[in-house]
Amino acid sequence: MTNAEAVVSAYWATLEARDWAAFGRLLADDVVYHLPQTRERVVGRESFLRLNQEYPGSWHLTVTRAIVSGRHAAVWITCVLAGEEVPAVSFLDLDEAGLVREVTEFWPEPYEPPPGREHLVVRY
Repeated sequence: MTNAEAVVSAYWATLEARDWAAFGRLLADDVVYHLPQTRERVVGRESFLRLNQEYPGSWHLTVTRAIVSGRHAAVWITCVLAGEEVPAVSFLDLDEAGLVREVTEFWPEPYEPPPGREHLVVRY
């Protein structure tokens, strides 16, 4: 396991455990969190920690797949919130010291597929 793989693994493990001190140690001081769908940006370790600490409800995260290359990672997670499974995709970039410097996250809304391809697909 590379150092980047260890950092990415620890990022999700400490977030799920709500180990805020350990989670904070993985973040660069100037970490930036992007949410393109809502056009929001959170800047700085303290603000990003508070965003996660104050997020409402009892949520749980599971990593479905993580791909790490150099100082970059793409991670597919599943979040369970109020009994509902919600998929998300996160892109993490580490700085030279191996800290999480940038996170871009997509939380897609499920939708019904367009008609006409029922003969090609299996719904689950």
